[in-house]
Amino acid sequence: MPRFKIVDGKQIQFTTDEEAEADKLAKAWADDAPVRRMTNLRKQRNQLLAESDWTQSRDVTLSNDADWKTYRQSLRDITKQTPSDDALSNIKFPTKPKE
Repeated sequence: MPRFKIVDGKQIQFTTDEEAEADKLAKAWADDAPVRRMTNLRKQRNQLLAESDWTQSRDVTLSNDADWKTYRQSLRDITKQTPSDDALSNIKFPTKPKE
């Protein structure tokens, strides 16, 4: 299917070189999807770990300390899962313990 661009308000078909460049960029984007997914997974995981850092302070005593440790370890282990799509729909994040 031919691609077009707008130049001076007119629709112009891509040249052969422009088509090749567009195909190259599309392939690079698709090939990089697993890396983007893992980067997104790590960002989400790191945010959840940061939000629960307070639970590991020596000054904090929690009745469910073991639950928090299990939760945080599960977050650290989450990158052993492989995201199947950009929405990370197959990733199972652990449930945060009650505060």
